[in-house]
Amino acid sequence: MASGVTVSDEVVKVFNEMKVRKASSPEDIKKRKKAILFCLSEDKKNIIIEEGKEILVGDCDDLDDVYGSFAEMLPKQDCRYAIYDATYETKETKREDLVFFFWAPDCAPLKSKMIYASSKDAIKKKLTGIKHEFQANHYEDVKDRCNLAFKLGGSTVITLEGKPV
Repeated sequence: MASGVTVSDEVVKVFNEMKVRKASSPEDIKKRKKAILFCLSEDKKNIIIEEGKEILVGDCDDLDDVYGSFAEMLPKQDCRYAIYDATYETKETKREDLVFFFWAPDCAPLKSKMIYASSKDAIKKKLTGIKHEFQANHYEDVKDRCNLAFKLGGSTVITLEGKPV
């Protein structure tokens, strides 16, 4: 069932910027988003960018564990959508793919889980070109990098964000 929630143009714009990897200056690359969270507006009618919930490529050098920092950004007791730009290596090649996350922890309010679940199709239709989707209901699901690695390529993935899986 559709919720009637709409996706803000800013969400689509940010996603398209993440999707297109142009050869740019080192400064532009540092400003590129590595991860970003999306939430519902206060009136529950729009999916918007969550203020201050992003990781830039330039931040990655200062983070010991980029993926772990992303997992820590997810709220413990509410739902979110997220896009994560995963850099990983398989036995054959190095890859970068965008992953759509649907975070709905068991302890989130029922009303929140229902509206986020019923609005998921709306955001997925607007964010064209997503290869991987990861739905998580427990923090253990997202904090373990092996779970994401498995979603990206099963047992063929040997590193995620430069760290062995």
